[in-house]
Amino acid sequence: MKLAIALVLNAGLLAVLLPWVRRQWQRAPAWACWLLAWGLGARLLVGAWRGWHLANDALFISEQAASVTRLLRAGEMWQALFTDEVGWRQQVITYYGMSNTLFMAKILGWLNLASLDTGWLNGMYLSLFSFVGCWQLATTCWRLFPRTPPAAAVVAFVAWPTVVFWAAGVAKEPLLLGSGAWLLALYLQLFYGAAGRRRVAKVVGLLVLAYMHFFMRYFFAAPLLGGLVGLAVVHLLQRLGWAHRRVAQVLVLVAVLAGGAWAATEVSVAFRLNKFTNQTMRIYAHSLEMSAAKAHIEYPNLRPTAESFLRHAPQAALNAFTRPWVGESWQPLYVAAALENLALLALFATAAFAAWRKRGGHLPFGLGAALVIFCLILAVLLGLSTPNLGSLNRYRSAVLPYLVYLLLQNNVAALALRRLGLGRGSTAPDEEPAVGTAPGSKAPATGAVPL
Repeated sequence: MKLAIALVLNAGLLAVLLPWVRRQWQRAPAWACWLLAWGLGARLLVGAWRGWHLANDALFISEQAASVTRLLRAGEMWQALFTDEVGWRQQVITYYGMSNTLFMAKILGWLNLASLDTGWLNGMYLSLFSFVGCWQLATTCWRLFPRTPPAAAVVAFVAWPTVVFWAAGVAKEPLLLGSGAWLLALYLQLFYGAAGRRRVAKVVGLLVLAYMHFFMRYFFAAPLLGGLVGLAVVHLLQRLGWAHRRVAQVLVLVAVLAGGAWAATEVSVAFRLNKFTNQTMRIYAHSLEMSAAKAHIEYPNLRPTAESFLRHAPQAALNAFTRPWVGESWQPLYVAAALENLALLALFATAAFAAWRKRGGHLPFGLGAALVIFCLILAVLLGLSTPNLGSLNRYRSAVLPYLVYLLLQNNVAALALRRLGLGRGSTAPDEEPAVGTAPGSKAPATGAVPL
């Protein structure tokens, strides 16, 4: 019976997946096909390899997922969905409150029905989800904003090497990045795309993905979802004739995020400032202790107060995207991360030069501002809470594509991409055409408001 269920589930997956991949391949120009092949193939290979060699968190969560799978095979579906108890090595672990570990264990419990409890297959399923979500966002940006570099989103979300490596396998990052990218794609289709086509299905999909994204890692989801709500408020105000100036748009985004943070503290003590700072300090102290023999980040004067966090915020944000430095450690993953940081510094310098020349690009300003705020908040949070450089580079893989996408918007980067053959013969492989105007504006939605 277990084998029959697995065969049916995998046959259904292939029946949907293979025609979808063929459509993307047929509609994309040659350069995008190569990036598609790399992004999908590498993710599947890395996912299978990491699933074959389960260790640490992946092994722990997989063993917990076995309890959920046993409930499903026993027909206790309701209990499997809402259980707070899972077995692990003949012990029962009870979770209280929100746990992304339990949430992922439940997802793996369902995937086990198709994989027959096989780690490498689960790794491929999660890698596939990550790829589809990222490809959906890449092609959505490509289609809706044709004045922006068409290769920017594909390079950032689909092909960037460290994103491909970390957003694959039995880990939280594939679900986190895949759900975040996909929900952003649906949001852009609703607010910048043609109205009336599958709107209800897109709204339902957006809500489901937002739920998954929040439960996978709420401190990642809150800035992104808050920024998107703020952007919706900007669109509403623009329809009423307000918030057309850039300063006004930024103020609205900041006000919505601040209001959301205040509301969260009123809903649950878990979101109170003192709770947040103390929890961050505990995570920082534990990670620092575990990293004492390795290259790591230290904040000797960091204290669990808002003033101390704000004082360390610039340094933390800088560390998040510059550490490790070249030569700080000669372990292979650290060397790869250091080389990536050099590439990021080059992109920052290029973007700064282009902005000075007033060639910052053509992404709608409100969207660009929302993503910049999201990246800054996550950089500070990760930089403060994660002194272990290996963990830092893994965690930041879920925010890095958004940053790379922004850094590739300027005209200098766009010219470099074209000279590399990325972006020629661009015809977006999705179904819907780009629309003529952005919400609440007479300017073209294709990016008439330069970033």
